[in-house]
Order: sequence, then structure tokens, then C-alpha cells
Amino acid sequence: MTSNSRPAAQTRVPDPSPIFWVAKAASTALGEAVSDFSIRALDPVVAVLLGFALFVLALAWQLTRRRYVPGVYWLAVAAVGVFGTMAADVVHVVVGLPYAASAALYAVALASVFVLWRRSEGTLSVHDVTTPRRELFYWAAVVGTFALGTAVGDLTAVTFGLGYLSSILVFAVVITVPILGWRMAWWDGVFAFWFAYVLTRPLGASVADWLGKPVQEGGVGVGAGWVSLALTGVMVLLVVVMHLARRESRARAAAASLG
Repeated sequence: MTSNSRPAAQTRVPDPSPIFWVAKAASTALGEAVSDFSIRALDPVVAVLLGFALFVLALAWQLTRRRYVPGVYWLAVAAVGVFGTMAADVVHVVVGLPYAASAALYAVALASVFVLWRRSEGTLSVHDVTTPRRELFYWAAVVGTFALGTAVGDLTAVTFGLGYLSSILVFAVVITVPILGWRMAWWDGVFAFWFAYVLTRPLGASVADWLGKPVQEGGVGVGAGWVSLALTGVMVLLVVVMHLARRESRARAAAASLG
């Protein structure tokens, strides 16, 4: 390395590895379960305000890291899941907007984020999220995918009358489309990533609802509180594994540079 060379900028978000997708699905289910539990355990207004405060604080912490830190990043994703679910429910319950209308509204909003992001930065790849502005676009897209995914999940389960278990099966099948599209080189990798990213939300949320909702509402009846506790444990375990893997990868890279 010459004296004029500069180290490559670090990406601020994780690569889409297999464990990333497991954590993403678990975090979406966690957000749904925690939202349902908090709305029932607390006054709904207080629950929404606490969810918003968690969202702001977790995202602010993430934005100040300037690099990918597993624990901080996934806390922000979980906070987006909790508040995103609450916000989507408020739009439907309080405002009275049908799920079909809210899904269309969120789809337009998400598409607008992608258009602005592409025009501004020339790329939507998560591998290029190395600057503050790109990270802001990234998190705007993440919020949009959670809102859209929540509305789509409620649309299939409630409006279309499929219920939670059937919705799980539908989204589990549909999410194979971007996987196969990318594997067979039919789809661009960036498009396949964001397509799958949207679908993990209704898939994870449907699983959480199926486990947590009462039997008379089409669920198993475990309870949102217990589901939240179990998924929190899963997320902590996954973050620990990712942290250890990242530390080992850095150690190998350092050893290779010295060798």
C-alpha cells in the first residue's frame, strides 16, 4: 500500500448471507409479536409512543456507528419491525384505510424511495452502503418494506380470508421466486434482494400471528408475550453467532495481510 492509498470504505449494513435471512425473518416475527403484546399489555397510545421512541433511539445509534455492528444493526431492524407494525395498524384501525389501499400506498412510497435513491447514488446495492446519505436511503427503504409487508400480510390473512397458516404457506412459496430468479441468473441480484426483503416481512409476521393469536382467531394460542420472549432469545443467539463470525473473519484477514 502506498502512502497515497486510502482504505476502502466499510459497508454500514450486512451482506445478505444465509444467517442474514434467518435473522431478518426472525426479526420481522419479533416485531409483530412485540407490537401485539405491547398494545394489549399497555395503553395503545403509550405503546405506540414507546415504540416510536425505541425506533428513533435505535436508528440514531445505528447511524452513528459508521460501520456494521451486528448488535446495533439488528436492534434497529427489530425496532423498525415493532414501530412499523404499530404504524400500519394505526392506519387501518384509526384511519380506517383498507388493507388493499394501504398496501398500494406503501408500494408507491417504497418505489419512490428506490427511484430517488437510484437517481441520487446510481446504485441500490447493499454492498455500496458506505456513506451517510446512502445509509439514510437504505433505512428509508427498510421502513418502506416493513410497512408494505405488514399491509400485504394483513391483506392475505384478513381481507382475502386465507388465515395465518395459509398465508405462511403462500409467502413461503412466493419467496422462492426471487431465490430461483437470482440462482438461475434470470433476475438482477439487487432486484432479487429487495423483492425477497419485502416478502420476509409478511412471512415472519404470519408466523408470529399464527403462533400468538388465540385459537378462535386462527392461531395456535401460545400468546404474543411468550412468542416475543422466544424470538428475543433467538435473535440474541443469532447476533452472538454473527458477532463471533465477524470477529473470526477480521482475525483471518489481519493474519493474511501480515503473511
